[in-house]
Amino acid sequence: MTILITGASKGLGQYLYQQFSSEGFHVLGTYNSTSNGSFDQSYTQVDVSSYTQVQEWVASIQDQLNQIVLINCAGISYNAFTHKSNADNWHRVIDVNLKGSYNTIQNLLPIMRSQGYGRIINFSSVVAKLPTLGTSAYTASKLALSGLSKTVAAENANKGITVNTISPGYFNIGMGINDVPDAYREKVMQQIPMKRFGEPSEIYRTVQYIIDSPYLTGSDIDINGGLI
Repeated sequence: MTILITGASKGLGQYLYQQFSSEGFHVLGTYNSTSNGSFDQSYTQVDVSSYTQVQEWVASIQDQLNQIVLINCAGISYNAFTHKSNADNWHRVIDVNLKGSYNTIQNLLPIMRSQGYGRIINFSSVVAKLPTLGTSAYTASKLALSGLSKTVAAENANKGITVNTISPGYFNIGMGINDVPDAYREKVMQQIPMKRFGEPSEIYRTVQYIIDSPYLTGSDIDINGGLI
């Protein structure tokens, strides 16, 4: 099994990369702008919004690909009220979060189909279902990603390929909750029925469940402590 993780240099992507690697899986990751200078050959610098760069990356690792699990973690956010937003910044979120996922999926699907096996896991967000002011670009990209996932799942359901989306709530990792003032963190926590933020290990176990569930496809799994 080959596990491919985009956005594997920080946050959730880095965590998943480290966890799967520690369990002995063959893991390959991408990074774009974030590098600590210590990445080995299992990391490749790829701007996933560039179809050409993704195509070249897949070609360069093709001989390593067997029973592919693709985990799309690459993503960015941009906060601004829509009427005040910068169009270039807004479009960049769509390019990375939505088009980037399409680029990786489209380039890997032919290999998955020829092998009769594939797992594609995309990350949406609780924000897509619980609108938050100033997140129109991020919300649009994540809602569209859920729709993309369902369609690709239906197109490949008889090829041994599953496509699912995980929609995390507020976790002690990644974008969002770690970057806001303590007072806001407490306000958010009080809205969560479990009265706590999620732990990265809980997402890891959800990813493992999806990989091990051949009949689960076209689903969007909410993991948010009962927030919605």
